[in-house]
Amino acid sequence: MGSRIRQTMDDDLEESHEINVTPFIDVILVLLIIFMVAAPLATVDVNVDLPGSTATPAPRPETPLFLTLKDDLTLAIGNDGVPRPAFAATLDAKTKGDKQTRIFLRADKAVAYGDLMEAMNLLRGAGYLKVALVGLEAAPTSNAPAPAATGAAAP
Repeated sequence: MGSRIRQTMDDDLEESHEINVTPFIDVILVLLIIFMVAAPLATVDVNVDLPGSTATPAPRPETPLFLTLKDDLTLAIGNDGVPRPAFAATLDAKTKGDKQTRIFLRADKAVAYGDLMEAMNLLRGAGYLKVALVGLEAAPTSNAPAPAATGAAAP
């Protein structure tokens, strides 16, 4: 019994009608790496060690205004440092005088409660009463009691 290998006489390659997706995947992987490198650079530049919170996160406005109380007790509105004497004027400039703007207050974990209250009093003295406290989202622990109040906004 013999077998035969079929050979064609012409050496033309057969046309393939399939899309070559390898270059597309290469481009996507390069873009992924670029975004992985660029994403941390697009975050806020003020380093703050925030305490954790197990409250359900509230929806964030498109352009939130952050007031940061750093561990050395200096204030920053957004990414810009602000001296305390010019605090009210700078805040009015950032909010365009709208006293109903919600101010997101975040403080370093090392800041004492009295210093945080002093920052809130500065806000109240400037006429801003809508203050939301910011914390890191943390998973609740099984042995810790559930917090009594999960609200983060002051009247």
